[in-house]
Amino acid sequence: MKIVVEKDGELLDYLFEHLDMPKKRIKQYLSHGSIYVNNHKTTQFNTKVVAGTNIVIDTDSKEKKTLPFEILFEDDNIIVVNKPSGLLSIATNKEKEKTLYHIVRDYLVGKNKNNKIFIVHRLDKDTSGVVIFAKNEKIKNQLQEHWNEYVELREYVAVVHGKLKVKEDRVTQFLKETKTNLVYVARDKDGKEAITNYKVLKENKDYSSLSITIETGRKNQIRVLFSSLGCPIVGDKKYGIKDGEDRLYLHANRLKLYYPVLKKTILFETGVPSEFKRIMK
Repeated sequence: MKIVVEKDGELLDYLFEHLDMPKKRIKQYLSHGSIYVNNHKTTQFNTKVVAGTNIVIDTDSKEKKTLPFEILFEDDNIIVVNKPSGLLSIATNKEKEKTLYHIVRDYLVGKNKNNKIFIVHRLDKDTSGVVIFAKNEKIKNQLQEHWNEYVELREYVAVVHGKLKVKEDRVTQFLKETKTNLVYVARDKDGKEAITNYKVLKENKDYSSLSITIETGRKNQIRVLFSSLGCPIVGDKKYGIKDGEDRLYLHANRLKLYYPVLKKTILFETGVPSEFKRIMK
């Protein structure tokens, strides 16, 4: 099915308005990566479309049980995927179905109805990158209980507004959270300790690209740090500035950990998203 957009809007709203199809079914096609905007597969409901945009809906692909994103590793015990930006890792009270967990579970059950899936760790909704799921409770418990011991590297790439005065640093902050779920830097040390390392990779007149590693896994740790330094992450609607970008420019590109099943350390790695390269030209 092919559609040529006649007026500007957001993808889900436009399709619902112009198709004789329930919104739930449109959401399913999006979640399963069956919708292409100008030949680019998208799973984001709020993708901007303008007059003249070509939208193609592959109405057969939802039944093929293929994932709409990259599988980095899979065996009988775990599956490691490259999570898209804008997708929740697990369900919330407001969203039950459009989650990474739900999509990966459907994929595995599609291959074998007895397959199961368990969350090991998660990323923020707006952060993309490496996420591990377990296929049985034994390995899930083993990885979670020994997470800090097993994990050797958690690396991110990001693009921030402006230029940082210090080009490479190890920063320790103490974070608290408001009743409205906003994380902030505490003035004293009674918050949760958050340790972040960063290095500036490239700068242009408007932005800086960074390599980041974290020693702690606090909520919104990276986003709060760069906001507090006056260089918020591009596309950060919660801690940043209105910049018109559709996604958060934060991507978990490398996760290195000891995998007890194989009794060796494995590096799971993804490429840098094309948007990051485009904005740094």
